[in-house]
Amino acid sequence: MKTRLNWFVFGMLSLLSITIANAQEKAVPVFTDGEAQIVEAFSNPDDWIRHDLWVETTFDTDGDGKLDRMHVDVTRPKQTDTEGLKLPIVYESSPYYAGVAGDADGLFWDVNHELGEVEKPRTHVEVVRTGERPIISNSQIRTWVPRGYIVVHSSSPGTGLSQGAPTVGGINESLAPKAVIDWLNGRAKGYTTPDGDEAVEAFWSTGKVGMTGTSYNGTIPLAAATTGVEGLEAIIPIAPNTSYYHYYRSNGLVRSPGGYLGEDIDVLYDFIHSGDESKRAYNNKTVRDTEMKNGLDRLTGDYNDFWAGRDYLNQMKPMKAALLMSHGFNDWNVMPEHSYRIYKAAKEQGLPSQIYYHQFGHGGPPPMSMMNRWFTHYLHGVDNGVENDAKAWIVRENDNMQKPTAYKDYPNPDAKQVVMYLGKGGMIAGNLQANKDKKQGKEVLVDDATISGNDLAQAEKSKNRLLYVSPILTEDLHISGVPQISVTLASSKPAANLSVWLVSLPWNSEKGTKITENIITRGWADPQNHKSISESEPLKPGKFYTVTFDLQPDDQVIPKGQQIGLMIFSSDSQFTILPKPGTELTIDLDKTTLQLPIVGGEEALKKATK
Repeated sequence: MKTRLNWFVFGMLSLLSITIANAQEKAVPVFTDGEAQIVEAFSNPDDWIRHDLWVETTFDTDGDGKLDRMHVDVTRPKQTDTEGLKLPIVYESSPYYAGVAGDADGLFWDVNHELGEVEKPRTHVEVVRTGERPIISNSQIRTWVPRGYIVVHSSSPGTGLSQGAPTVGGINESLAPKAVIDWLNGRAKGYTTPDGDEAVEAFWSTGKVGMTGTSYNGTIPLAAATTGVEGLEAIIPIAPNTSYYHYYRSNGLVRSPGGYLGEDIDVLYDFIHSGDESKRAYNNKTVRDTEMKNGLDRLTGDYNDFWAGRDYLNQMKPMKAALLMSHGFNDWNVMPEHSYRIYKAAKEQGLPSQIYYHQFGHGGPPPMSMMNRWFTHYLHGVDNGVENDAKAWIVRENDNMQKPTAYKDYPNPDAKQVVMYLGKGGMIAGNLQANKDKKQGKEVLVDDATISGNDLAQAEKSKNRLLYVSPILTEDLHISGVPQISVTLASSKPAANLSVWLVSLPWNSEKGTKITENIITRGWADPQNHKSISESEPLKPGKFYTVTFDLQPDDQVIPKGQQIGLMIFSSDSQFTILPKPGTELTIDLDKTTLQLPIVGGEEALKKATK
């Protein structure tokens, strides 16, 4: 009896050992110091399961009487099939995956005309679709799948094999990723084909989703988040366009994004419209040639219902997702105001929020460790304390982008707005100072769009700009926040461009100059919108108006030995409509001020300029 019992115990122990061994052999995500680690069992691309499907949405935007379906691809570790493993999802959506239109002659609006003049028609182009099934994109996969995530992509409406029409910020571009997230949570239908009824279920999904992407791909996570969709736990938008008005207009002024002079929302529509060729005529007529044509208003540049519907700040109330925002202070394509306005609103709503800013141009994700900690906490549920990390991370001027400096917040809480005044002499270089001198009078500049802002800033003397400079800095001066200018001016014509640059002088024109060395920040406005960005009126020549507006957000240390220069001019050859030279702007120096956010406030300015 004892022998039989011993053999029974031995057998049970052996079975238990085998069970434990099998359990230990199962691959699971691994976390160290609050970050998901690369797991060898998830790392072989040959073992990944890749497939595509179509998710049914709640809208029909291509007019065929059927709900549009979005093309989706999935890349997941084999263990989601072989071991029943469920994992969270990193999701990126884009209108660019299937190709874009080339820069054909006439695709962009011709900006060489007088302000308020009806522009000649531009050329439309057709996108030649690219890409093969089942792969929509390879982005994010090698980063996240080995760390225990599933990666999902989708083409946005009217692009690639996704049905519908592109609307460039319309409601369907928010509802499309929402539908995909709903499918990942079992609330929407997925199918193996765009028109069939064979269902696909996301049995491998935990339902927790994080979204990321750059530029338009960074806009879509915010668009999805504004729907309040359950399951979207965290987003990491990188240089996102958060308002198409702010992308194509500035304070009532028609203003192109940097590097794309003459682009507008209808141009971007043509650029991305890579969807079903048979649906394009309907989409063009409905979206581009009706809704956009009637709403974009290149004559006045006013903010209206069309633009308000494409401003995600207006749609943020339902948002629940944690926000890690990323942007470059010298991004003159999607300018830094886009990220700041959303970050500020998210904080005010009490959402978990952090912001990462670097000193370079368009794009640039946060360091991998920051992204990893964000997704590890909000998607895997690991208590790594990320919600208690510093709110703002700024890459200082000469630092590596992977090594930002932590701050309590952005703008720097120690920054205070300092009012600076103008002293006469702007044709050469007047004064920019904290003390106001009486009766500085008025000075005149003559518009000439053939001269670049760079050349104007370097000119020793020019009638085409007014320049006001601080004393030479004896100590470094830290600017952090949103400068604001109030200009009192009169125009010789009923319409005029107004451009303002804040520059660091002397200008460094040597090859290899860092992007931070010359331009501190910039801003543009239409004096016709001096009352409101939604209301413009022709200027009465010779009558003075006060125009108050923000420059782009910045956080920059101006080194000692430099001077801060405020340059006021009219047409900006890189950004605005370019009328013939000759419009005169008269600036009332006694009624023009600059508010500069300086860390340490007036005391720091006095110390640096004594």
